[in-house]
Amino acid sequence: MIKLANISTKAPEDLKKKDARKISRDRATQIAYLHQQLVAEGKHSVLIILQGMDSSGKDGAMRNVFGPCSPFGLRAVGWKKPTDEEFAHDFLWRIHKEAPAKGEMVIFNRSHYEDVLIQRVHGWIDEEHVAKRMDSINAFEKLLQYDNNTLILKFYLHLSHEQQEEELQERLDDPTKYFKHNPGDWEERKHWDKYMAAYEDVLNKSEVPWHIIPVDNRWYRDYLMTDIVLKGLEGLGMEWPELKE
Repeated sequence: MIKLANISTKAPEDLKKKDARKISRDRATQIAYLHQQLVAEGKHSVLIILQGMDSSGKDGAMRNVFGPCSPFGLRAVGWKKPTDEEFAHDFLWRIHKEAPAKGEMVIFNRSHYEDVLIQRVHGWIDEEHVAKRMDSINAFEKLLQYDNNTLILKFYLHLSHEQQEEELQERLDDPTKYFKHNPGDWEERKHWDKYMAAYEDVLNKSEVPWHIIPVDNRWYRDYLMTDIVLKGLEGLGMEWPELKE
C-alpha cells in the first residue's frame, strides 16, 4: 500500500547534483536515439503520463527528458477543462483521440486521471462514479497495451507542500514566470490533503503501475525519469528496418 507521506520528496544526500545532471543529459541523448528507432520501426507506441500538483515540474520534465528528441514522431498534449463537446461524450472520448499511433511517442501533461482527481476533490462526482471511472481507466490502458503495442510510463511528480509554496511564489516574483501564474493554483492548494488522499487512491488502484518521482530537487527528477524512460525504450527490443530494394 502506497502512502505518500512515507516517501521523501527530496534527492538522497549521497548523490551529487553535478554528476546526476551529466548522467541525465547523456541518457536524454540515448532516449532521442531510441525515439528515432521507434519512429523508423513503426511497431510500438509510447505514452508518457505526467501527473502532479500545480508547480510539480511537468513542463520542465518534458524539456529536460525529451528535449533532444526529434519533433517528428513526438507530441505533447496538455489537458485542461473539457469543452462543451467533450462534456457531451464519455470522459475518455477526448483522451482516446490523442493516444499514440505506432511509431509515435505522446506525452500527456495531466491526463485522464484528472477525472478521478479534481472532480473527486471538489465533490463533482460521487465515490461510486470514481470507482467505475477507475475500472474504465484500467481497461483503457490495457487496450492500449495489448491492441496497439503501447508502452505506458506513468509518473507521479511527488512535491512537498512547502516546496509548492516556493514554486508558486516564484511565479509572482520572477517576470520570466509571470505567464505561469494562475490564481486558481493557490485556491487548489487549500485542498492539499484531499488531493493527497485522491492521488494515493489512484496510485494504489491503477493496474499499470506508477513511478513516484521526488521533485523538490528538479535535477533529481530528471535523473530518475531519464533512467526509467531509457530502460523502458530499451526493453522494447527495437531494430532498425532493413533496406528496401
